[in-house]
Amino acid sequence: MTAEAGARVAITGGAGFLGAALARRLLDAGSVAIGGAAPVALRSLVLADIVAPPAPLADDPRVRVVTGDVEQLAADLGEVDLVFHLAGVVSGAAEADFDLGMHTNVDGLRAMLETLRAQPGAPVIVYSSSGAVFGQDPALPPIGVIDDDTMPRPQSSYGIQKYLGELLVADYTRKGFLRGRSVRLQTVAVRPGRPNAAASSFVSGIIREPLAGQPAVCPVPPDMPVTLLSPDRTLDGILLSAAVADDVWGSTTAMTFPALTTTPREMASALGRVAGADVADLIEWTEDPVITAIVGTWAERFSTPRAERLGLIADASVDEVIAQYAASHRV
Repeated sequence: MTAEAGARVAITGGAGFLGAALARRLLDAGSVAIGGAAPVALRSLVLADIVAPPAPLADDPRVRVVTGDVEQLAADLGEVDLVFHLAGVVSGAAEADFDLGMHTNVDGLRAMLETLRAQPGAPVIVYSSSGAVFGQDPALPPIGVIDDDTMPRPQSSYGIQKYLGELLVADYTRKGFLRGRSVRLQTVAVRPGRPNAAASSFVSGIIREPLAGQPAVCPVPPDMPVTLLSPDRTLDGILLSAAVADDVWGSTTAMTFPALTTTPREMASALGRVAGADVADLIEWTEDPVITAIVGTWAERFSTPRAERLGLIADASVDEVIAQYAASHRV
């Protein structure tokens, strides 16, 4: 890559909420910083997913759309300088369909890594892992606060698949095939649009639907701790992870993003403060034992000095997260 030629970037999962939001950021900025170098013009942006992205993105002359199965996406990628690998089967779906989760989350990633390995110049890949790699092993004492050196002990198929991905990215990086940065994302909330198959989907739903005047079901106990990070802060972290130099990034182990720990009850109270008690009353409290069992194994509190040294911080309050969503979506 040269400054004159510009950067060739790809986003897998580019038609999804987070991928499309990242694409808009990159296209609006018109430039991107990669691996410690100064920002250069965005030459091209591949949006790869099982379906095409929305027309405003697909119609941009800098965008090339690639659709198909994850392994086909890797084959059709073309030469790139940077990949944001956001594609994957989410937690609830990965638990319900083991083969689909393994094929997409593990085999698909391996195909992408092999594609990048064959390219010149050791491209940078930002791999989206998850806080779900940390779980409460029933045979061990409570894990307490997760810090940068806590050993992952995933307790779901999704968490295990994401941890396998972290290890693959680390080894391909160690071998010099590419420059990997694995980032453990927290539950991104509030997400617009329709619910997805993630076990954590309710975290957005109990805010998004009531703000739209619709009822929403909370499937876990009101006082069950959950962690969240707003979309804007998540994108800040993803872009910064791509931008920093290798020595600044440091270890090939994954970096956990900061998160705000709260509970559904606290979220409902914040919704009442921001939008009114009648809006908060639209939340229905009906426990789903399947969702509770999955979410109940996830870690509750994180200490993230490594990410904070890069300037990443958690959202200050649930009130702030709700107000930001309401303002950006004109609720």
